[in-house]
Amino acid sequence: MADSVSAGLAGGGEEKDTEKEGKERPRRAAKPERSKESGGMKETLSFSDKNGNRKGKKRYLSDLSLVRFISQELTRGYFLEHNEAKYTERRERVYTCLRIPKELEKLMTFGFFLCLDAFLYVFTLLPLRVLLALLRLLTLPCCGLSGSRLLQPAQVCDVLKGLIMILCYTMMGYVDYSMMYHLIRGQSVIKLYIIYNMLEVADRLFSSFGQDILDALYWTATEPKEKKRAHIGVIPHFLMAVLYVFLHAILIMVQATTLNVAFNSHNKSLLTIMMSNNFVEIKGSVFKKFEKNNLFQMSNSDIKERFTNYILLLIVCLRNMEQFSWNPDHLWVLFPDVVMVIASEVTVDVVKHAFITKFNDINADVYGEYRASLAFDLVSSRQKNAYTDYSDSVSRRMGFIPLPLALLLIRVVNSSVKIQGSLSFMCVLLFYLGMMTLKVLNSIILLGTSCMFVKEANMEEKLFDPPPSVASSRANSRAQRPKHTHTVTLQDPVAERGGPSASSASASVSSQPDQPPESSHHHPAPPTLPKSDSAFLTTPDGDDEDEKMILNRDTGLEGDAGLKPRTPKKDLLEIDRFTICGNRID
Repeated sequence: MADSVSAGLAGGGEEKDTEKEGKERPRRAAKPERSKESGGMKETLSFSDKNGNRKGKKRYLSDLSLVRFISQELTRGYFLEHNEAKYTERRERVYTCLRIPKELEKLMTFGFFLCLDAFLYVFTLLPLRVLLALLRLLTLPCCGLSGSRLLQPAQVCDVLKGLIMILCYTMMGYVDYSMMYHLIRGQSVIKLYIIYNMLEVADRLFSSFGQDILDALYWTATEPKEKKRAHIGVIPHFLMAVLYVFLHAILIMVQATTLNVAFNSHNKSLLTIMMSNNFVEIKGSVFKKFEKNNLFQMSNSDIKERFTNYILLLIVCLRNMEQFSWNPDHLWVLFPDVVMVIASEVTVDVVKHAFITKFNDINADVYGEYRASLAFDLVSSRQKNAYTDYSDSVSRRMGFIPLPLALLLIRVVNSSVKIQGSLSFMCVLLFYLGMMTLKVLNSIILLGTSCMFVKEANMEEKLFDPPPSVASSRANSRAQRPKHTHTVTLQDPVAERGGPSASSASASVSSQPDQPPESSHHHPAPPTLPKSDSAFLTTPDGDDEDEKMILNRDTGLEGDAGLKPRTPKKDLLEIDRFTICGNRID
């Protein structure tokens, strides 16, 4: 009896052991498969006895050697075609960086000749235009009044520019250039480095605010008299403009004197420090977020800076040649320093623009758009309905104001070159005729090139748009913009897809905003649009994107058929006509 019970217990224990082994076999059998998939290492099954001791074959560790690891590192492969889009984008970025120097220099060259045209205008055509305006005033009693104005608005502006130049030149006669040179030369290198940086910042601030002062003077002098007076008068504005031009000319003179001291220093340490300051500009601009409009602003600023540096180098060379009695051998002494200054400017501009376009994913073709926008200003200033002078347009666009720089150059040339005798006056007349010839040739070539750029950019139709009226610009923007803008933005996305509700949506905004549109057969009718006195229809200028997003939400249009909010200030022509370079474009 006892034997049978013990045998039964033993048999039950053996059955339980066999069941446990049967459950554990699949788990243990899966381990070698994982090891084979992961590393390919050899591993065999092992069992444990009741005491927990492992039995069976041991794991082979020969495959975990250093030799096998090194061989795998030397022979392992990878496939670049699995990420084709990423590497193609990287290659295009390299090609863009390689194209930047060529495209940038095209823009810089075109902008340089634009600045040269505006600069030569002060010396050549402006005196003749002032003489014609004064001749009209003198002959007015004989000819009689042909209209309500004594002078045309353009002639009034020319006379004001001429008076500013004469008064400022008289005031510049009391400034001693030699004393300023010795005063600056007595300072230490560190002081001069700080002074030069402060002068660069001050020049940008003066350029930003100076054209506003001049425009305020021109508009105050030519504003229609039937309007209610809302200004302080022409004479205070004129005195402010004279003070500005004089101070800006003094500022540029100090800047040129500091550069002259750097040229004449024995160890050239100051010149080296000043040129290394240009590379600090890369650090301050490359790692910032830039949009296309901001890059256009920076490009215009670089054009103005490069042209100003050329004029400063010309002034430095004139002063040095005067001190050495116009010895041509001394010109070759100055030549390496001049080349170093120009080369540093070009290198900094190329590196800065190359990395800005790389980090912000901007194509190199954008510089062609910038050229076309600059050309558009030149072509539009030659029309009958032009509302600004070309030199003023360049001043607003690039921050380049030619009056202070021309005033300083006249002052330096007059003090460096002595005019005595009839032969000297004949040389001056020939020089003036040469500048006039250069101005005319430059203007003709620029006009032909600009027409070509405008035609390539398909901007011809914009040339015939009437200029915006100063008096009714805001009224028109509030009254006409909601109808026109909302009709186009609602109609275009739907019409391109051929949706059935395109005509009803456009008609509901343009003609009958108070009535709901008719429902189509396949789509439910959108809800009623807000009335004309709603908030987004009477929003002031500058909130087009918010209006479109509100209209998109109210109409219930989504996806491709809905309104796609465009980025503000997308068209360069909308922001650049009256945008001073010193202002920030967000």
